[in-house]
Amino acid sequence: MLDKKVAELLNSQINKEFYSAYLYLDMANYYNAEGLDGFANWFNIQAQEERDHALLFLQYLQNNGELVTLEAIAKPDKVFTQHIDPLKESLAHEQYVTASIHAIYDAAYQVKDYRTMQFLDWFVKEQGEEEKNSEDNLKKFELYGTDAKALYMLDSELATRVYAAPSLVL
Repeated sequence: MLDKKVAELLNSQINKEFYSAYLYLDMANYYNAEGLDGFANWFNIQAQEERDHALLFLQYLQNNGELVTLEAIAKPDKVFTQHIDPLKESLAHEQYVTASIHAIYDAAYQVKDYRTMQFLDWFVKEQGEEEKNSEDNLKKFELYGTDAKALYMLDSELATRVYAAPSLVL
């Protein structure tokens, strides 16, 4: 049986992960409307990953006998006016998610919930990768985004991203 606070934080993380998917779909939609299909592809795949993360948290709670409470997913409220805006927002959002996962880890540590800490280890590593990817995309755009040819190349690079299901074993 999980500690009540830990279970509540894990349950809340499900909503945060689904919101992340929703936010990234909104970013993909923005780029699609702007004719940047590679950027749209990158964020569509990001949305798939976030949805999978939500399902991993859900399954973990269920596997530990916890009742999952699904909450409403908030509508993304960001308005993007420049191509760089979603890239800045995605980095800030990944930093927010990292802080949230660290808070769950800390709560699990406080009650010596080693199983949950082990489960969260994968997410801690994953968030490092998520922040790095977001930083890299932002840096590349800052370097090349004002040059049409370079923007085309970056868009083409992002179009090559393919979905890979998470490899976490519960």
